[in-house]
Amino acid sequence: MLDKLEKKIGKYAIPNLIVYLLIGYVIGYMLQFGQKYTGVPYLDYLTLEPHFILRGEVWRLVSWVLIPPSNTSILFAAIMFLLYYQLGTSLERTWGAFRFNVYIFGGMFFTIIGAFITYAIYGPTVPIGQFISTYYINLSIFLAFSTCFPDMQVLLYFIIPIKMKWMSIFYLLIIGYSVANYLMAGYLFAAMPIIASLLNWFIFFMMTRNLQRYNPKDIHRRAEFRRQATPPRTQYRDGTPIARHKCAVCGRTEISNPELEFRFCSKCNGNYEYCSEHLFTHQHIKNN
Repeated sequence: MLDKLEKKIGKYAIPNLIVYLLIGYVIGYMLQFGQKYTGVPYLDYLTLEPHFILRGEVWRLVSWVLIPPSNTSILFAAIMFLLYYQLGTSLERTWGAFRFNVYIFGGMFFTIIGAFITYAIYGPTVPIGQFISTYYINLSIFLAFSTCFPDMQVLLYFIIPIKMKWMSIFYLLIIGYSVANYLMAGYLFAAMPIIASLLNWFIFFMMTRNLQRYNPKDIHRRAEFRRQATPPRTQYRDGTPIARHKCAVCGRTEISNPELEFRFCSKCNGNYEYCSEHLFTHQHIKNN
């Protein structure tokens, strides 16, 4: 489905979307800093409050992405900007601008839907907007990156080396515990933003994973094709088989991983071949 959408509307994708998000964060921090000295609650006019949206304040559907996490120091904000710029640009290079746009805007959409569901349950008595900020957009970006690059190592607190997959598992345990406590206490309005970000992460990766290869009909079709086709002759050099296909990203071949399928990319300049897992996710090579 995403492939078809990308062919039709992919040209409208916003390149470098993470840069615009970070600019929005800067504006949010400036407003947060300004209201401490002026006494004017600027951020109160930007929150995602369905009660006010239904009364005509439709800008709140978008303006809530400017609201920064609460109780954030300047040092933490600077580290966050650097970290999420690196994570966002890496994801966009891996997925392409269109898929990265779908992921970010999908998270915003689920958050808005969750806010209105919560409003339908509690009514205007609960200030839903005070629990929603850019923190949960950052959460979805972090989870997406750790899913794509689980073995990448980072320095926790600039000292402790740790792989992304362990950080994400630890992070999921903490937020899962928080969600369970909120739900058991009846605070759905507090758990909703966390659930929305996790739902976006889960649905996106279930949609984009190559699950077709596990379809029984597809497995049978490939098995029949391999049985009927004449196997190619394997060439040897000094008793070692020579691979005919090699993925330009991961380096796997039909010898090391016979279950993979290999294709050439028509968008890359040159004879670059990719396995089925990286055919649609690699960065296209353009030679000047």
